[in-house]
Amino acid sequence: MSEKITDAENAAFEAGIKLGALYHQFTGSPISLHTAESLENAIAESISVQPFVESITVKIDRDIVRSKLNNEFGYCELEGRMITVKLIVAYKNVRLFASMEYERELDYPLMKIEKVESSSE
Repeated sequence: MSEKITDAENAAFEAGIKLGALYHQFTGSPISLHTAESLENAIAESISVQPFVESITVKIDRDIVRSKLNNEFGYCELEGRMITVKLIVAYKNVRLFASMEYERELDYPLMKIEKVESSSE
């Protein structure tokens, strides 16, 4: 017997796909303190054009970037621990708030659902 997939489950799937794509597409990108803001904007704009994205904010931790800079060339590679993302996916009557943020205890950039709002149809 098959169960109906809910709008909230579809919204969660969409959020997970977007955060996973973001992580795997952009980690390893060259970054410096001078280019951090433009990379934040490029990441956000790239994800924002995908279906069901209502809003996205991307922040890159400048302190971590500064600590990783190559002294000779002045840049490093973007790592998951440097990125904080807030994402809202709107799918039918559901708004799902998701995030990605580095969790020190896990030593991992954890992606999670923060909140789900559903309106009456």
